[in-house]
Amino acid sequence: MVQQEIRQTIVTKTWPRLLLLPAALALLFGGIMHGRAFNKAVATLGAVDLPPFYANSFKALWLIDSATLISLAIVFTLIAARPATVTRWIVILLAFIPGATAALIYIFVGSFFPAHLLAAASIATIAAGSRFSPAPPQ
Repeated sequence: MVQQEIRQTIVTKTWPRLLLLPAALALLFGGIMHGRAFNKAVATLGAVDLPPFYANSFKALWLIDSATLISLAIVFTLIAARPATVTRWIVILLAFIPGATAALIYIFVGSFFPAHLLAAASIATIAAGSRFSPAPPQ
């Protein structure tokens, strides 16, 4: 009986946290690397003749992606630290953000390491959400 309770605690409390933290690290790493590549992207953008609206939209979207990844990394870390703040479905819904981004990269860019990183983070988050059981309020 005690072993079963320990096993249940590991599955519903520890395991989801251990899945969310690597997902958060992957997203943080991706967001930082994407942000660091901004100057190269802008330099490449200077080599093409785009109307200012499209050039500025590209710059904004580039940095928006970095901000989204870093923000999700922070949210996943906070969820792992304080599971009572969210429900299982919120965790699963949050997983769709990197998952959808990965899918769009696969569609428009092809097989590309950042897409694999985003897909892995999404899968880990869905797995965490499927086993997620928030801590009871104290």
